[in-house]
Amino acid sequence: MDNSPIHQNNRFWDREHEWAEKGLEILFLPTYSPHLNMIEIFWGFLKYQWLDVDAYEDYSSLVNAVENILKNFGTEYTINFV
Repeated sequence: MDNSPIHQNNRFWDREHEWAEKGLEILFLPTYSPHLNMIEIFWGFLKYQWLDVDAYEDYSSLVNAVENILKNFGTEYTINFV
């Protein structure tokens, strides 16, 4: 998990015991390590490789393009980590 402020509040940490009982351990990424955060990698691909320039014409075009990518992620849109 990254060190976002949302992950550093009491509402988040109040559930730590509940999560631990379910076998979930919270591990934080080192500071300034977006290359280790999978969602950052995904958004990088989405913004810089998969979205066409015309997707930015208007809000509706952008929403449709992003929805298409999300629906087809894993088949038409993939990330190879090797």
